[in-house]
Formats: sequence, structure tokens, C-alpha cells
Amino acid sequence: MPETAASVESLSPAARHGRFWNWLPDHVDTRIRVFAWLSFLAETIIIGTGGAVRLSGSGLGCSEWPLCTPESLVPTIEQGYHGVIEFGNRTMTGVVGLLALAVVILLWRIRRERRDLFTLSVVILLGGIIPQAIVGGITVITRLNPFIVGFHYTASLLLVCVTAAFLLRMGQPAGPRERVVPAWFAMLTHVTGLALVLTIAFGVLTTGSGPHSGDADIKRHGFDASILAHVHSWPGYILAALVLTLAILAWQMRLQPRTWLLVLILAIGVQVGVGVIQARNGLPEVLVGIHMVLAALSTATYTIVVLMLKKPVAEGAAPAPAAYAADA
Repeated sequence: MPETAASVESLSPAARHGRFWNWLPDHVDTRIRVFAWLSFLAETIIIGTGGAVRLSGSGLGCSEWPLCTPESLVPTIEQGYHGVIEFGNRTMTGVVGLLALAVVILLWRIRRERRDLFTLSVVILLGGIIPQAIVGGITVITRLNPFIVGFHYTASLLLVCVTAAFLLRMGQPAGPRERVVPAWFAMLTHVTGLALVLTIAFGVLTTGSGPHSGDADIKRHGFDASILAHVHSWPGYILAALVLTLAILAWQMRLQPRTWLLVLILAIGVQVGVGVIQARNGLPEVLVGIHMVLAALSTATYTIVVLMLKKPVAEGAAPAPAAYAADA
């Protein structure tokens, strides 16, 4: 018998809800994972494309926002490759937004069972991507104000970190979590995070005072870039030493974050190496861009390390070691 509007309306709300989501496959979790990873990848790529805009001098390739020119949404021939590069970065913003929206839609069905994941996905979309697009517009309107550009980059790093947290929690059950490392180890990990924050902050200031302004006519901070480059390196070396210490301790004590600490050592080690090479060779554009992307991957890895300090308390699971529980 064919379905009519009246017959659908006679169904209970729960039944109508189920029929609405019939277009989703049974293995919806697989789709969530795919879109979440695509979202993380896109958010990392957009840091690279944003760096390309700045490093190629294309920051004002599109002179207006949200249009590219006063008369056109897309770049014109007169704007040359600068317009193409800037418009490409704007297009990536749309891709990132659509991927994040897809994750929110897919999670809607299980929003009650996985409120933590649904909340994170909404934060990524509404608290991260949409405001980022607006800040990008403000960057153009303020003619590439270096402080706004720096904030734009830093916010992108935070967005990558939140998405990394989503990827980790996606593979864990919902519910309370308990610490599985000693309190002093957790404290040392957070001190390491402070060193990471200072390294990134001085790195942003250094870039904001260096030669890559995004446009040849844009004024910089006015700080001495050579001095800032040295100041930027100090917390960077401290960060590397702290991460190495954490990794050694974690492997000696067989602590949960030990594998991810090795990943973090690799990421920061490469980051330090690239930083030294670029500083000694006049800040070549390619190396500066790699340095920016590596910073995003390093902060994402550190986020995972922090989250691994605790584990979900599964029903019927053995409690954390008494030595850890005592000082929780």
C-alpha cells in the first residue's frame, strides 16, 4: 500500500525519526570516521594554503571580502596568480566548513549517546570554522594587519587541536575518565604545554616582523625579527628537552602516552631542524611554509598526549593503579 502524508503523520515521533534517517547506512560510524579524518586533513591543508597566500605576497590578491573584487566573486585576469592563490585559500575554507557540517549531520542521530562527540563537532563548526572565515574577512578589510594575521593562524592551530581531540575520543567510549599517570607526570606534561604555547607565540611574532608580510606594501610589527628569532628558539629548545624527558620517563614507567610522545619527539625534532635551516638561509618561503604546517601537527600531537593522561572508566574495568588514584 503506498505511503501517504497522513499515514506518515500517524507514526510516533520515534518512528518518524527512524524513517527520516533511513538514508544513512547501517555502518554510519565508518562515515563519521571518514569525514572526521577528511576534516582534520582539510584543516591542516588550509594552514598550508594560508601560508602560501602570505609567502607568495598574495594576501590582497582578492582586495575585497566576501567578494574578490568590488564587481566579482572570483579573481579576474588583472589580478594574476595572486588572485588565484588567495581565492584558492578562500575556497578551502568552504571545503573545511562543508566537511565539518557533514560530521555534525552524521552525529545528529547519536547525539544523545555520544553527546561529547556531538558537542565537539558543533564547537568545531560554530566555534571554529565560521568565526575563522569572519576573521579571514577582517584580515583583508584591515589590509593584512599583522596582529590579525597572527590571530588567524593561531586560531587555525586551535581548530586542528580540537579536531585531533575529536579523532581520539571517537575511538573511545563515552563517560567519565580517570587519570592513569602520576600527578607529577601530568603536571610536567602541562608545563611542556606552556613551553609549546610560548614557542608558537614568539614564532607568530617573529613571522609578523619578518620579510613575509603577505603583500609588499604592508607594514610589519616593527619588532626586530632577528632578535625575535633567537627569543623564539629558547622556548623551542626547552620544549624539545621537556618532551624528550617525558618520553624517557613514560617508557621507563610504561605509561599510556609513551607511543604518542615518540611521535611528538619526531614532530618537534623535525620542526627544530627546519627552524634552524630556515633561519640560517634567509627564511626561504618553502621552509617557512613547512614550519607552519609542522607547528599544527606538533600541537595536534601534544593534544593527543594530554588526552592520553586519562582513560575512559569502562563499566566493570579494573581501576587505575593505587599510586595514581591516591593523588587524583
